[in-house]
Amino acid sequence: MVIEYSWLIPLLPLISFVVIAAVGKKTREQGGYIAVSFVGASFILSVLTVLEVMARSAAHLPPYETSTGWIVFQNFSLEMGILVDPLSALMLIVVSFVGLLVVVYSLGYMHGDAGLRRYFAEISLFIGVMLGLVLANNYLQVYMFWELVGLCSYLLIGFWYQKPSAASAAKKAFIVTRVGDIMFLVGIIILFTQFHTFNFVQLFEHAEGANTGVLTLATLLIFGGAVGKSAQFPLHVWLPDAMEGPTTVSALIHAATMVKAGVYLVARSYPLFHFAPDALLTVAVIGGITAILAASMGLVANDIKRVLAYSTISQLGYMMLALGVGAYTGAMFHLMNHAFFKALLFLCAGSVIHTVGTNDMREMGGLGKVMKITSITMLLGALSISGIPPFSGFWSKDEILAATYEHNLGLFVLAAITAFFTAFYMFRLWFMTFSGKYRGRGQPQHLHESPKVMTVPLMILASLAVVSGFAIFTGFSGFIFFGESHGGVEINYVVMPLSILIAVSGILLARAVYYKGSPAPEVFVATRARKALHRMLERKYWMDDLYIGFAEKVFYGFSLALDWFDKKVIDGVVNGVASATVKLSGAADWFDIYVIDGVVNGISRVTVAAGQTLRKVQTGLVQQYATVMLIGICALLILLGVLGW
Repeated sequence: MVIEYSWLIPLLPLISFVVIAAVGKKTREQGGYIAVSFVGASFILSVLTVLEVMARSAAHLPPYETSTGWIVFQNFSLEMGILVDPLSALMLIVVSFVGLLVVVYSLGYMHGDAGLRRYFAEISLFIGVMLGLVLANNYLQVYMFWELVGLCSYLLIGFWYQKPSAASAAKKAFIVTRVGDIMFLVGIIILFTQFHTFNFVQLFEHAEGANTGVLTLATLLIFGGAVGKSAQFPLHVWLPDAMEGPTTVSALIHAATMVKAGVYLVARSYPLFHFAPDALLTVAVIGGITAILAASMGLVANDIKRVLAYSTISQLGYMMLALGVGAYTGAMFHLMNHAFFKALLFLCAGSVIHTVGTNDMREMGGLGKVMKITSITMLLGALSISGIPPFSGFWSKDEILAATYEHNLGLFVLAAITAFFTAFYMFRLWFMTFSGKYRGRGQPQHLHESPKVMTVPLMILASLAVVSGFAIFTGFSGFIFFGESHGGVEINYVVMPLSILIAVSGILLARAVYYKGSPAPEVFVATRARKALHRMLERKYWMDDLYIGFAEKVFYGFSLALDWFDKKVIDGVVNGVASATVKLSGAADWFDIYVIDGVVNGISRVTVAAGQTLRKVQTGLVQQYATVMLIGICALLILLGVLGW
């Protein structure tokens, strides 16, 4: 069975990382073709694995799981293993396929870069550890790959580390996501202390009878890890700055790897969340808030990659919202569709940047005339993410909206407003980039379409942005675990027409403002209130300022207090002890000199004086010695007689 060799899927990109690091400099494109070969092999094996999982599901066979002992104690062992079920199979195909297209695209986009070998080595490592994460069969193993994903994102976001902004963005991403990672770790520890296992299947079997309070706390902490990795409110601030890395890295992070890891974690843990309704409600609320906040910030951004970054945060919020209201199938369906059209949108943005040399949409315009493939494929991606039928984003977004409408009307309103914002800012991006006149530097005739190695992946992803949504007609909802197939679309005749109307309204408004110029874009800052609102969105609700202010006022103030305590108290005590020690040593020195040495020297002088006196008795005359001896004997006899002896 192919599924028995699924452990090779993450191993192949990891081997690519080692080979490129060792000999990549001597190969074509400094390891680029090595990366394509190994990631391509991983994709092929993923496809074969998915086909076998589908066959096993149809035959009602259990998921494939295997483990081996890693660290063995007396009555317990830590295991390394893999779990191949429909959920992990879905993630395998998404990560390996999008990863392969990104690596192929990179051959053209990154051509000639000074750090090419390092780039292909790190991108291979990134894909490998993400594949390892989705195959893991226990939380401890997931956490190990989880941290490696964070390391890879740090390396790739700061790939051009010579730029201070890139180095700063990498540090920001690493530090902010650590907050979530700590919560995730504590959640795992709580689960282990409660159930004495890290294994998913064993944990899920015990979830129903578990203490609700403990389960709620553990799942909330696990969700905290997802909040950090998937850039959910309030830990979303790192993702827009992560655009400092190469656009290909942005595509991989947003479409297939890092930010999708958080959604996958909540989906994988769903049997635990199912018995912790308060945690599920928190997931839904945080997802809804994130979706609308990020979408509103995307309305005013002028950096083409940052617009897409806010879009990613918003769409991830949609997925979390769906998970929170119980639309598990809709969430994972949207994750798959989003992977295709978001990779397409980022790679299209990379194609534009590759041609015009800037990220600022205000210096673009008119590119549709010279970049027809890029403009058409990006249009298809924009239609898909906006939710226009029959594009893929429509089907999954409608599933989420319908589930939210039935679950919570307030959250539905947030999701509906987000849908309007999404359609507006995506077509604002498209019209500012491809329509009108060229507003950039240089002559328009020097602009050209990107090479085929970049446009072919765009066309493949564009075709998926069009057709992947039709997977729902094949019983997709039964392909992923924790749900049953309904064999088609359940139409909500209130939500579906409303969602289409909302999307079309957003597109028409963007067309009127940024294509027709009536009203002009200045209308959004025409009054003091609008200008204040615009500034609030530009300043990202002052969240970065809040964190920086908190760091400066609280942490820096705390460090100053510690410094004062160190200097005034710790140093004072140390100096006092040192001074007392010096004084004590002075007293000891006086006692040594005048008492100890005085006694020793006194005995010495007495001994010397006695010796000087006694030596005079030694005359060397025998007659004197005999006389003294006779006198002594006589004196002794007299004494004995007196004593009566």
